[in-house]
Formats: sequence, C-alpha cells, structure tokens
Amino acid sequence: MRPEHKKVPVLPPIAHLDSDCRSVASILARVGDKWSVFVIMLLGDGPRRFNEIKRTVGGISQRMLTLTLRGLERDGLVTRTVFPTIPPRVDYELTDLGRGLWKPVEALGKWAFEHQPEIESARAKFDGRNEHK
Repeated sequence: MRPEHKKVPVLPPIAHLDSDCRSVASILARVGDKWSVFVIMLLGDGPRRFNEIKRTVGGISQRMLTLTLRGLERDGLVTRTVFPTIPPRVDYELTDLGRGLWKPVEALGKWAFEHQPEIESARAKFDGRNEHK
C-alpha cells in the first residue's frame, strides 16, 4: 500500500468575531474549572447545605467553595436559599440553567472515570519516555 493524495473539498470559513470567543471563554472558564465541575455534579442530586458540599467535595477550602458557589450563583447556575432558623440554614440548588449544564458535566465525569486507567497508563508511558532525556 502506498500513500496517495486525495482531493478533499475545502469548507468555506465560518465568520465569527473575536469578541464571541472572549465572551464564551469566560463562561467556559467558569463551568470548566475543577471545583465548579464537582459542585455541579453534586448538586445534580438535589439541594445541599454548604458544609455538606464541603465534606463531599474533598480537598476544597471554605474560601474556595464560597468563591465557587458565588460564581455559579452569579452566572445563574445555582440558587442560594436562606431559611430563617437559628442558626440560619442555607441551601444551594441548581437552577434550570444549571440543570441543563448538569447532563454534559455528568457525561464528562463518567467519561473521565471510565477512561482513568487509559489516561494513567498514557501518563506513565509519557513520563517514562521523558525521564531518560
């Protein structure tokens, strides 16, 4: 078998503005950051209290969880409900917009879990190849 050249049709360029990329980038930065992904996946099962989220999402500091929840609330993905009890009870829950994001985030999480051995193997192979240089 020998290589050969095939004529492939060229698609016309898609018109877009740099400003479109910048505005989408800020959204992807929010929904793609490590802590936001964990929080969105967790809240997909229903409302949770702050300390419950903190306990379940291992390794997150109180400050980072606060910043993550505020960012998700600001972007309309999470609601924060304060109940007038003593001490006050605060629940966090996905909005309709957040629930729409939960499915793709869940799919990404499942993909990562299913392919974890392959990724770890590829990393070990890469690291072993680069140790000898």
